[in-house]
Amino acid sequence: MVAQLQPSTQPGHQASSTQQDGLGAGRLGTTSLVFMIIAASAPLTVLAGGVPTNFAVSGLLGVPWSYLVLGLILVFFAVGYGVMSSKIQNSGAFYAYVSEGLGNRQGIAAAILALVSYNMMQVGLYGIFGFSLANLINGWFGTNISWWVAAAAGWLLVAAMGVNNVDFSAKVLGVLVALEFVVVGGVSILSLNVAPEGVTTQTVQPEQFFTNGIGVLLAFGIAAFMGFESGAIYSEEARDPERTVPKATYIAVGIIALFYATSAWAFAQGVGPSKIIDQSTELGPDLVFVWLGEYSSVAANIANVLFVTSLIAALLAFHNAAARYFFSLGRSRVLPALFAKASPSGAPVAGSIAQTAIAAVVVIGFAIVGAGSELGEMFPILTLFTWLTNAAAFGLVFLLGVASLSIMVWLNKDRENYGIFTRIVSPVIATIGLTAVFILVMVNFPLMIGDTGSAALVWVMPGIILGSGVLGLIWGEFLKRKKPQVYASLHDNLDQH
Repeated sequence: MVAQLQPSTQPGHQASSTQQDGLGAGRLGTTSLVFMIIAASAPLTVLAGGVPTNFAVSGLLGVPWSYLVLGLILVFFAVGYGVMSSKIQNSGAFYAYVSEGLGNRQGIAAAILALVSYNMMQVGLYGIFGFSLANLINGWFGTNISWWVAAAAGWLLVAAMGVNNVDFSAKVLGVLVALEFVVVGGVSILSLNVAPEGVTTQTVQPEQFFTNGIGVLLAFGIAAFMGFESGAIYSEEARDPERTVPKATYIAVGIIALFYATSAWAFAQGVGPSKIIDQSTELGPDLVFVWLGEYSSVAANIANVLFVTSLIAALLAFHNAAARYFFSLGRSRVLPALFAKASPSGAPVAGSIAQTAIAAVVVIGFAIVGAGSELGEMFPILTLFTWLTNAAAFGLVFLLGVASLSIMVWLNKDRENYGIFTRIVSPVIATIGLTAVFILVMVNFPLMIGDTGSAALVWVMPGIILGSGVLGLIWGEFLKRKKPQVYASLHDNLDQH
């Protein structure tokens, strides 16, 4: 049963677990939060999809370096981000942090942009999920299930889990992520054992990264980290959030960077450094499974199944993030108070239902348009997945840059309590690094979405993202002029500790 909220005008309001108008407090520890963060990046999806794509599109062997460099930039970002998340607990993290640093109107713009980006990332994943699950079932049983039918099955599962309390989701994600690590670790060990050209350092030589094409490596590599910032979104539901959220963010970034760099290096050894680019270009996301099948068909089938479950984990992680943004914006009256509905167990039910409805509309639309497409069974991969997830990554990198600048401004309002490294050095490095990555993503966006649609897509998809931010600015100005009490409360009542 859904409880009707008495909406608060406090975007940082932290409800206790006994209240029916808030998220369930104290449900997530550090380990659970780490799993929630890593689930969004989907380790097996990165190895199977991200790594071969990066090798193929860049034509360079320095893919492992891209994860290390991006991880370092994000560690600098996490310094200020961790401090701010320990002081302000809000399920609309970017919303609260940008509001505090740059002002309410900019905070609203960041919130709307984040909401659109998280929804686009989540919905886009149904393209690859539906394609992968349908292929798996059809290959096993000789059926002819369409991708959208398989996507609908995932949609139902995510919809059901999204309205349950977050600790249930955390337990499911914990199991799925642990299994992904086992598979990726197994592939890495096998790769080093069979290495047809011997175990070499060719893919980690600096000249394989610091060369023409470095922008492509970074532009494609950043997608592997999307979702790392989501720990702060669960701050209202974390135990001891002042410590849990920063610690979980550092751990997740470190694990993601090192694990992906190591597995990319190891897999290149398994295929052979001289062959990895050509094989990645020819087979794409199938490369891992085709390669694994040469040694064990059973292992390849298990990896295929866990690839599908890894996508379920990512779908649920981004669904949860979007639902909590709806909740936070509804609670602060930036969006209608209807969205500030939570169940007695603390699940953001209205936000979850809204995200589920958006996913249904978009997937149905793509299913109708894709019927009879000349792209055939690859349609959901080349359109729904590629267009929406790359546009979402574009938006989230932009938000990270804005948030880094905002955090620097906020920290420097209290110079006595923060050292120069925390309030100046780290945010400056992070802001410069993230701005550079954003520019690289923008420049390489035509490569990222391919030529599967109108040339206008190169402008339309980023335009949707940035346009949502502009609409947020306009809406913030409207609230300032027409609803000054609501507008003023966005800053004055943030939950600070």
